[in-house]
Amino acid sequence: MKRLYKSRADRKIFGVCGGIAEYFNIDPTIVRIIWAVCVLFFGTGILAYFIVAFILPDSPPDGYTEPIQVDAEESDDRQ
Repeated sequence: MKRLYKSRADRKIFGVCGGIAEYFNIDPTIVRIIWAVCVLFFGTGILAYFIVAFILPDSPPDGYTEPIQVDAEESDDRQ
């Protein structure tokens, strides 16, 4: 399952725009431009950025793999 993280590689302030760009597989500059438009015209971009920066975890280090979860039903069947 794909997860949303703050970017470690493409980080300008906290890595939020870079992380969103990695998640949607688009250029981070596009995300930053959209964020700047939201700040200038709607005034909500700064507050939203800092909320997301606080909530999102940093991306795991390169080479890290998520542990495999085994359902209880599957483990009972194996015994």
